[in-house]
Order: sequence, then C-alpha cells, then structure tokens
Amino acid sequence: MSEIWESIFKSNKEVWGLVPAPSALIAKDFFLKKRIKKILIPGFGYGRNAQVFIENGIKVTGIEISKTAIERGREFCGSETIIHHGSVLDMPFDDILYEGIFCYALVHLFDSEERLKFIQDCYNQLSEDGFMIFIVVSKKAPNYGSGKLISKNRYEVQPGLSLYFYDENSIKAEFEGFGLVEVSEINENLPFYIIKCKKNAS
Repeated sequence: MSEIWESIFKSNKEVWGLVPAPSALIAKDFFLKKRIKKILIPGFGYGRNAQVFIENGIKVTGIEISKTAIERGREFCGSETIIHHGSVLDMPFDDILYEGIFCYALVHLFDSEERLKFIQDCYNQLSEDGFMIFIVVSKKAPNYGSGKLISKNRYEVQPGLSLYFYDENSIKAEFEGFGLVEVSEINENLPFYIIKCKKNAS
C-alpha cells in the first residue's frame, strides 16, 4: 500500500489539487461550532484538507504514509504542523487525546479487521465528548461491483487498490459501537457518506 501512495504523490505532488473537499468544509464548520481546537487527521496527504482547519485556528496533527506527501504538506501547512510518518494502522503515534478526528476517504481502503482496528484506535484517541468524522465511499458509486471481488462489498478497483463500499447498514454495523450520531450523504468526485461519531454518546 505504501508503495502505491508514494508512487502517486511522486508522479503528481498535488494529485487532488489544492482546494479542500466539500466534506472538509462541512467538518470545519462542525468543529468550529463545537469549539474544537485540536484535531488529528489520519491520512493527511499533502494537506489540502488540513489547511482549512489551520486557517480557522484549529491545531492539526497528521499521520501520513508517504514521505513525498509529508514534504509537500510541511511546505503547504507550515513547519509547525506535526505530521507523523507511518501507516495509520500503526496508531497511536503519540499519547495525545484529540477533541476531533477527521478522516477523509481512507477507512474504505482496508479489510474488515483493519477497519475495526483503525476505527477503535481513532476512538481511543478522542477526548471525552470528542467527535470523529469519517468520509467513506458509498455503494451508489458507479465503480461499485467493478473489478475483482475480494470479499463482500470489497473490490479491487485497480491493481493493488481495493475499496470497501458502504451502505447505511454496514455503517451502522461498523460504527454504532463507537458513538455513531449522524450519517449524511454528499457527492464529490464519488458519492460519499459523512459519518459522525461522539465519544461516550448516549
């Protein structure tokens, strides 16, 4: 997996452009409303989504597997932004509890055991009453069902890259135990779900 992302970022340092995803803007507004000042972004990339939080006074720490992306991210977001190098599956990288976690288009890259571990690790790094927001690909995406079937709802859409496609039932199954509070839909380059969870939500 790391080789794939290193290759992507080396071939195009700003492969997704510099404009933050619409869902990142939604997350920014939500975190500001909740007065959240410190967040973790697993799958930091080169910081196109992180920048909008930083610009609004939210301190960001990232985790990123690609050294090339980290180098660009430090140029883009400032040298004071902490970006841990490594796989998010090796979390935690520090012992800090964060008020918020924003995870864009990442968890659906993993198999079922990896997804569970990753979601649990994110939840563990939330402070009391903190929120985590995940952006995941939907089964409504046009490439759902294409490529090699790996397991239920999971397809190898291109060599070395597999996606797990979510619906509301699978979201409930995987996130309900981690304080699931809201699910909404958004269309960006693909149909996504925005999943919001709160630590110790009743």
